[in-house]
Amino acid sequence: MFSKILIANRGEVAVRVIRACKEMGIETVAVYSDADKDALHVEMADESYCIGGPLVNDSYLNINVIITLAQAVGAEAIHPGYGMLSENPEFARKCEENDIALIGPGSEVMEKMGQKEIARQIAVSTGVPVTPGSDILQSNKEAIRWAKEIGYPVILKARAGGGGKGIRVVREESELIPAFEQVKKEAKSSFADDAIFMEKYLENVKHVEVQILADQSGKVIVLGDRDCSVQRKNQKLIEECPAPVLADSTRKKMYKAASDLAKKVGYVTVGTVEFLVKGDSFYFMEMNTRLQVEHSVTEMVCGIDIVEWQIRTAAGINIPFNQEDIAHSKHAIECRICAENSVDFKPSTGKVELLHIPGGVDVRFDSALYQSYEVTPFYDSMLGKLIVCADTRDGAIRKMKSALSEFVLVGIDNNREMHMKFMDNVKFVVGNYDTGICQKVL
Repeated sequence: MFSKILIANRGEVAVRVIRACKEMGIETVAVYSDADKDALHVEMADESYCIGGPLVNDSYLNINVIITLAQAVGAEAIHPGYGMLSENPEFARKCEENDIALIGPGSEVMEKMGQKEIARQIAVSTGVPVTPGSDILQSNKEAIRWAKEIGYPVILKARAGGGGKGIRVVREESELIPAFEQVKKEAKSSFADDAIFMEKYLENVKHVEVQILADQSGKVIVLGDRDCSVQRKNQKLIEECPAPVLADSTRKKMYKAASDLAKKVGYVTVGTVEFLVKGDSFYFMEMNTRLQVEHSVTEMVCGIDIVEWQIRTAAGINIPFNQEDIAHSKHAIECRICAENSVDFKPSTGKVELLHIPGGVDVRFDSALYQSYEVTPFYDSMLGKLIVCADTRDGAIRKMKSALSEFVLVGIDNNREMHMKFMDNVKFVVGNYDTGICQKVL
C-alpha cells in the first residue's frame, strides 16, 4: 500500500480523497493555486504546496510542476480526482516514466478508453451497440460532410475530459461551424486537447451509467448503475442509484456490456461506462477512466467505499468480495449544489456568510465549503453534493426534500430552489423522465 499520495486536484474531490487516505493511514500532499490558498483541502492535507496562478493551465494542469513536486516530497502515487488531469494519457505516461503510480487504469488504457472515438471502436469490437459517429474531425468542412452523412441533430464532443464541457448539440447546418470552433476552444482550455468528433444526437433518452471496479488479476465487479438524465447544457444536476424504470433484462445486458468492455482493455481500478437508453435499447456513449462526481450515490447503496478501493486496486490489492456480495436494496439521490442563480443560471461568487449543512441518518454533504470561504470565478461552479439514501425511492425523495429545506447557504447564489422543483415534479417523482426534463421544469 502507498504511504504518501499527492492529490492533483482541488475542491470537493480533493477533500474526499484526503478523507479516504486518512482512514487508510496514508499521508497526503495537497497542491493549490494562488486563488486556493485558503481552500479546505490545503488545510486538511499533511503537506500543501502552491504550484502556480489561479488559471488551471498555470497550476492544476501543469504536468511538469506536479511530477517534480511529487518526486521532491516522496509521493509514491498521485490521485488525479476528476476533471483536471484525470483522463490525460500524457500525464499518466509521465507518471509511469518517473515511477509514480497514477491512481487510475494506466496510460495505455486511458488512451484507448479516455479518447471517446477509440472507445467507440472498442465497443463495436466487443459487440456493444453504438450510435452513428465520425472519426476525429480535422476541419469544419469535414464536420459539415459528416453531419450530412449522419443526419441532424448531431452532437460535437471533445474526445478528452467530461463534466459537460466540450459538448454542443447542433440541429442545423447554420449552427455547425460556430459550434465546431467553440467546442475546440473549450476542449483546448479545459483538457489541453482540442480534438473533437461527432455523433448522432438521440433525443428523449435516459442517460444511465454503470460503475465498475476492477483489479490487476482481471476481476471486474459492477457496483451498480445511476440515472444521470437530469442535465442542463449537458451538465448533470441530479443523479440517482439505481436508475428508475429500467427493465431488469436491460440492466443485466448493460452490466455485461460494461464488464466486457473493462475486461477487453484490461481495465484496473474505478471506471464508469455511460449509456444512452431508449426503451429496452441502449447505446454506448463513453467510458470515464476515473472517479466520477456521482460515485457517492453508488457508495450509499452498495456500501463500498469507492475511493478507498480505487486506491487499493491501483496499489495491486485484489478485490476480496464477489458480484453477489454487492447490495442493491436501497435507493440514493444526489443533488449538485452549484454557485449559480436559480432564475438565469448566472454564475455566482462571493463569501460564505452563513452555512448550515443538513443532518440525519443517511444524509451526506460532500463539499469543500466552510464559513467565510471565498468562492472565486476561476473554477467549476459546483460547491458540493447533497446525497441521501433510503430503503425506497419514494423515501429517498422525501428525505431529499427534507434535506434541501434544511440546507442554508447565505452569501452566494445557489440552485437549492431548482432542486426543490424537481423533487415536486410529477415526471421526476414517477421516474419516467429523460434528458429533456430540464426544458420542462426550468
